[in-house]
Amino acid sequence: MSLSNFTFLDYIVNFIDILLVWFVIYKLLMVIRGTKAVQLLKGIFVIVVVHSLSSLIGLNTLGWLMQQAMTWGFLAIIIIFQPELRRALEQLGRGKLFTRGAGQEEEEQDRLVEALIKAASYMAKRRIGALISIERETGLNDYIETGTPLRSEISSELLINLFIPNTPLHDGAVIIQNNQVAAAACYLPLSESPFISKELGTRHRAALGVSEVTDCITIVVSEETGSISLTKNGELHRELDQDEFKEILTRELIMENKPSSSVRWNWRGKKNG
Repeated sequence: MSLSNFTFLDYIVNFIDILLVWFVIYKLLMVIRGTKAVQLLKGIFVIVVVHSLSSLIGLNTLGWLMQQAMTWGFLAIIIIFQPELRRALEQLGRGKLFTRGAGQEEEEQDRLVEALIKAASYMAKRRIGALISIERETGLNDYIETGTPLRSEISSELLINLFIPNTPLHDGAVIIQNNQVAAAACYLPLSESPFISKELGTRHRAALGVSEVTDCITIVVSEETGSISLTKNGELHRELDQDEFKEILTRELIMENKPSSSVRWNWRGKKNG
């Protein structure tokens, strides 16, 4: 069929068709965001690129290997992505795959920041030790699996109760994923940096350790001093007062996710170690 046979309605239908396909792909990417599937997708992309280059250059053996990988790739994707596919189908069945709007997400982030500030302030005054990691782009599922799964709605009361001394889940980290308390009593990797102050305990080292390998934000409440600290991108910001703490969380968890936000605030914490 030549282009001259296309009517205006045909162009509109094709345009809508393309938009719907891209929308579905986008939503599927949102489902697997923050999981191991992201790294696997990068591996698949590398295989496709290598296959194309080998065909272009004439590397027959390498091209044959990549062709075999792509031939059996569909079955491998079903096996490897089984948890993500199941989660996507569950969300589709509940009608939640396409209903999450920007306004709802922003409201959840506001509630998350409010709960974190309230809980950290309460625990700091009473010197209740706490360790809370908030997942961002890099998935924390490997660390979530080491703890006790909760999948609970976020609230300051829940966070406080989880860290009450001598309770079953107080030892370890709480991980927040998708604005929910994903798990408690999780193990985080300890930083091996020789520049960490020796006065810092295991909580601070774990907070630094996970910030060195992921982009998450981790909040630490010291049991000894009651001070609030925060780690991000391998940096430790200690002894934050309430205003500094609120400013950082607001900027990193709310302002940074707003599409209209083009100004990045410069914030200063007290960095030691």
